[in-house]
Amino acid sequence: MVAAANSSDATGTWHRVSKGPTPYQVYGKPIEKSPQDDREYRVIKLDNGLEAMLVHDVKADKAAASLDVAVGHLYDPDDMPGLAHFCEHLLFMGTEQYPKENEYSEYLAKNNGSSNAYTGTSNTNYYFNVSTAALSGALSRFAGFFHSPLFAPSCTVRELNAVDSEHKKNHQSDMWRIFQVNKHLSKDGHVWRKFGSGNKESLSQVGKDLKAKQNGNGNLNGNGAMKSADGSLTATPNESRAASPAPSVSSASSELEGDGGVIGRETRRRLVEWWSREYCASRMRLCVVGKEPLDELADMVAALFSPIPNRGREPLHMITDHPFGPNEMGTLVSVQTIMSFHALEVSFPLPYQPPMWRHKPGNFLAHFLGHEGPGSLHSYLKQKGWVTGLSAGPQNLARGFAMFKITLYMTPQGFEQYETLILSIFKYIALLRSSSFPAWYQRERSLISATRFRFAEKRRPDDYAVWVSEHMAWPVPRDLVLSAPQLTQEWDESDQVDGGEREMRALLDTLTVESSRTVLMAKADEYERVRGKDLVWEKEPWYGTPYRVERLSEEFVKKASAPNDLKELFLPGPNEFIPTNLNVEKREVEQPAKRPFLIRETPLSSLWHKKDDQFWVPKAQVIMDIRSPIPNSSARAYVTTRLFADLVTDSLTEFAYDADLAGLSYNFGGHSLGLYVTLSGYNDKLHVLAKDVLERAKALKVKPERLAVMKDQAKREYENFFLGQPYRLSDYYTRYLLTEREWTMSELLEEVSTVTPEELQGHIAAVLSKVNIQMLVVGNMYKDEASRLAQMAEDILQASPIPASEVLERSLLLPSGSNFIWQTPVPNKNEPNSSLTYYMHMGKLTEPRTRATAALLAHILSEPAFNVLRTREQLGYIVSASQWNLSGGGQTGVRIVVQSERGPAYLEQRVELFLKEMDEKLQTMPADEFLEHKAALQKRWREAPKNLGEEVNRYWGHIEHGYFDFHRRDNDANLLENVSKDDILALFRSNVDPSSSDRAKLSVHVKSQQPRPAKITVAAMEAFAQKVAERGYKVDEQAWKDALTADGDASVEKFAGYWRDALLAQASTVDPSIAQELTKVVPELMKTYPAADDGSEVVNEGATFVQDPKAFRASLEASERARPLVEWGDLPTSKF
Repeated sequence: MVAAANSSDATGTWHRVSKGPTPYQVYGKPIEKSPQDDREYRVIKLDNGLEAMLVHDVKADKAAASLDVAVGHLYDPDDMPGLAHFCEHLLFMGTEQYPKENEYSEYLAKNNGSSNAYTGTSNTNYYFNVSTAALSGALSRFAGFFHSPLFAPSCTVRELNAVDSEHKKNHQSDMWRIFQVNKHLSKDGHVWRKFGSGNKESLSQVGKDLKAKQNGNGNLNGNGAMKSADGSLTATPNESRAASPAPSVSSASSELEGDGGVIGRETRRRLVEWWSREYCASRMRLCVVGKEPLDELADMVAALFSPIPNRGREPLHMITDHPFGPNEMGTLVSVQTIMSFHALEVSFPLPYQPPMWRHKPGNFLAHFLGHEGPGSLHSYLKQKGWVTGLSAGPQNLARGFAMFKITLYMTPQGFEQYETLILSIFKYIALLRSSSFPAWYQRERSLISATRFRFAEKRRPDDYAVWVSEHMAWPVPRDLVLSAPQLTQEWDESDQVDGGEREMRALLDTLTVESSRTVLMAKADEYERVRGKDLVWEKEPWYGTPYRVERLSEEFVKKASAPNDLKELFLPGPNEFIPTNLNVEKREVEQPAKRPFLIRETPLSSLWHKKDDQFWVPKAQVIMDIRSPIPNSSARAYVTTRLFADLVTDSLTEFAYDADLAGLSYNFGGHSLGLYVTLSGYNDKLHVLAKDVLERAKALKVKPERLAVMKDQAKREYENFFLGQPYRLSDYYTRYLLTEREWTMSELLEEVSTVTPEELQGHIAAVLSKVNIQMLVVGNMYKDEASRLAQMAEDILQASPIPASEVLERSLLLPSGSNFIWQTPVPNKNEPNSSLTYYMHMGKLTEPRTRATAALLAHILSEPAFNVLRTREQLGYIVSASQWNLSGGGQTGVRIVVQSERGPAYLEQRVELFLKEMDEKLQTMPADEFLEHKAALQKRWREAPKNLGEEVNRYWGHIEHGYFDFHRRDNDANLLENVSKDDILALFRSNVDPSSSDRAKLSVHVKSQQPRPAKITVAAMEAFAQKVAERGYKVDEQAWKDALTADGDASVEKFAGYWRDALLAQASTVDPSIAQELTKVVPELMKTYPAADDGSEVVNEGATFVQDPKAFRASLEASERARPLVEWGDLPTSKF
């Protein structure tokens, strides 16, 4: 069933197909697609109401699927915030057909695949990618999640912990904090107020309440196992949970720990009850991308997804009531941030936007309010020195209501003038309201969208499947599912009612100060600086974010309602960057070339080029790497180079904005070897943009006032780095320790404030005086065009040449037989998480066999590491094992990262126990499983690039590092045929096994400053309960275990609280002095049965602790200098 708005999808456009084993309906009209798109499409509808878009891609080397359920966190029960998100987590833990809890992820990993899911406000999306031959098996496992999931009781507590860990990961994130403040400040009773991500507290409260009432019968059977209403879910799956390798006390013990006792069972019961009501087939939209013919895909989908029940729910429930009521509009909300920035966001309630798909009036208004060219709001505020950025546009908050948002990123001076900035926004809106809009504005937008649609390149198949399944919920005819979201129709000037302009004017009329809400964002000390110390703050309940709400004064509302009187504001003119030459000369080739060709070499530059021979779009991508030894010669030089790049970008904003709108973008940035200039998009006017970027860089005159803005921006970025996720910090420090020339954020921060305009002007001249340019051009450009671009760069820069070998990046090598640890605190004192980055060196990337064997070993370790360390051991939400290439591209290793509330020393112990167990897993791995891993990696390496961007990325790494080994992927895939399990075991035992005397290992411990609560083990609690019983107390064993052991070990505080109350309750029958005697035995029991992670410091034996990072780096040997691994001989003779 499709939305009622699809008036053209009359019954006659569907016809029934009954020839296969499972009947279904087919939508009769052809699906409108891009002329560039060589895939075939078909929409089918199953008898249960599920709708599917089938995509046949004969060239596919990767298949994918995405299922979108039209239920998100706004549909959570009021008493269980986060239930939809918890469902997304627990749903993956086995099905009746495939009960093993990691069957799905393991199958995908062995078939070059992966999966993920997300919970939105009105939808939940599940998706995967996999090798084409394995699509049927992946779909079989995937479909079961929606008709016969186990919601394995043994996984309940672990996935509650995973949700809780995810929430704690986000707890110090301003994005999440401000999002929840906005939701919290909705009108009373509105679903938008809900706490969508949930945490353990919000999801367990119903179970705690049930337990408190001592009424645990409900839908529980005699032994406490859960049954679903229709009996379709088995109470306990076939053994889905294998034991953890070297189980820790916290990961190990009992079924009681897994299902969470009364509290966990009630949480699960409510989840299954909710799932059985809300996960209805008619609410599901599926997209499958595969190599199989459409008929075969249709039969496959019909057979696998027809068992999903239709529960009679509304297919696309609409929430049309907007969260803004009279009390929410006309207000100023101030929010305190964690990170250092100043922002201001003005929001207006809007109707749901997809029904306006033809003319997209919200995007029309965004075009003007978000413009950055001359006369724009951005240009005016930037010239005042008040903003560094601006964005504007409609946002669908949920299915049924939307918001129009205008966001300003302010300088400190802009923050001081925040009221003036808000008024400036309303001045521009007044300008729009008083302006006439010639039809060419909409025609220009229509032309840009049509060109983009016509020449759309393919994406990764899972990304595309997600996009399609999401947009199948749009109220458009099924034949326009692909085109309607992407195309904008011109206005019909002869139709004054439905021609388009009237619809836009109606939206514009709603953008009033009376209907707005403004949110001001800054750190607490900035509010104090600008608004004084007397402000009174409230706290949002889930994140504790301080906020305050004020009504806008009548005087302010009057000013904001006045006509525009700023002469600096005016509407933009025609876009000169819209491409006019979209010709592509398509010459069919038997096989696309696998590399670019060196077509030009001078003392100053080398130019690699590849004319597009597979995508046939009028686009090109250009990378110019302008190398100099100066930018990375010191921390100060690095910062000064960054400021130079920022100023160039800042000076080009007005000129380049139209190019970006028209599909031609650039980036100018500093890096460790110099400066990057990248250009991508329609090639018609690419040279115009390239010329202006290079000329602006060469001739830049440093303006003190703009430098001050850029310095402040850089300073805040460096400061905010320390407030980011701990795993990013541990990864960063590991890179720092293993890179020859690298600077810490602290070193950069020390330098940024004192850079002067004069110093920067001299630095620019020095950087550009002597350079070497490495250049790559790929796409719809011929050799002569690419050569002219290279010559133009040389002519503009007028630099003296330096050899390419003078500017190279090198890594630092850990000595054989080393075990280093560097410890540092998490800078954010309120961050509860610590992090471990654990790196093991494998060897040279330039040695083919080492490279291929290391990649296969990393691939084999990846899935078990996630399954054991995250899913089973519940160490934290962030867990990953992967291959890690060091700086310079010549060395490689394996890196495991874990972010957790547990200490990094404890995490290191768990990682090492996991690695020891992996030896046995590798040793006993069946031959067919080993071959599956090899085949998966070979398929990944042999995958064709999906678009120009992917192709460029493959080539650039080889050029950037100077190895020019363009055929590496194919060569390694072939070489893998000869890699045996013995080779993998040998590499593992020498380079990974913690007991190896040859292993070279470095770990970085970033430790939270939040104290870990002391823990008492289940064994210690059992011993204590026995002593209590021996002293004459009545002990309710089930009660204390339900109260204390749901998570395995309990906090000492929680343990003491429970037993204090329990013993006091029997004070009339047992002498109270006995209770005091019993409390004295607890410390001894804790010593006898110690907790693995009791909050105390864990000792990592045998490790050498790095005391001085600089001295440590100085002690390491640098990797060998890069050299070409292949001489391609593209030029007759190399002169230089």
